[in-house]
Amino acid sequence: MNRAEKAAVIDEIAANITDASAIFAVDYRGITVEQARDLRTRLRAADATFRVVKNSLTERAADAAGAERLKALLEGPTALTFVRGDGAAAAKALADFARATQLLAFKGGLMDGAALSPAEVTAISRLPSREVLYGQLVGLVASPISGLARTLNALIANLAVGLGQVRDQKQASEPAPADSAGSEAQAPTDEPSDEPADQTAAAQQPDASEPKEESPQASSDVPEEESPQAPSDDPEDAPTDASTSDDE
Repeated sequence: MNRAEKAAVIDEIAANITDASAIFAVDYRGITVEQARDLRTRLRAADATFRVVKNSLTERAADAAGAERLKALLEGPTALTFVRGDGAAAAKALADFARATQLLAFKGGLMDGAALSPAEVTAISRLPSREVLYGQLVGLVASPISGLARTLNALIANLAVGLGQVRDQKQASEPAPADSAGSEAQAPTDEPSDEPADQTAAAQQPDASEPKEESPQASSDVPEEESPQAPSDDPEDAPTDASTSDDE
């Protein structure tokens, strides 16, 4: 590789460092060309690229891109994965490949300019993918809205039931229109009839304060017997009767 070719590689790696949201460094010893091709296919789904470059050229590219922290990872055989898409999905693809082949041990990385240890890269590989996180976020946002909608529907339903009960109670407490009309029609006829009846009963009932009159039938049917007069004991009456009889 001549100087021009090396300069082109350095510029390309520097551009990859600048454009990447995350960079994962692995030890590529033991990986075959076929395995590297398979890994690149898996990483393409996460919008990530897998590159094996000499450490000397990568160091110069890190200097050009201002990524000084990346240079600490460039010890021994090092391959870099430049992630422009989902960092968790790319780390998961690397972890799954390493688990299946017992190759590509994590050496560390960078994410948004912050250095990552091998344990942190492993932890990132266990996170849900971006699509899953988006789905969970949408679920969290939609859950209060759906809960509010259900609450409002329940309140409206309860209000309708309450209004229906009030209406039924009101109808039950009020008399029917036909009964009220009949009672109104009978009211004028009942009131006058009660008043003469009361007056007649009062007229027929005798007053306790007035003296009772003797019944004429009792005096006419039974004649009164003349009570015999008792003889008078007065001495003046006897001579009078005697003198009268002598004169005659």
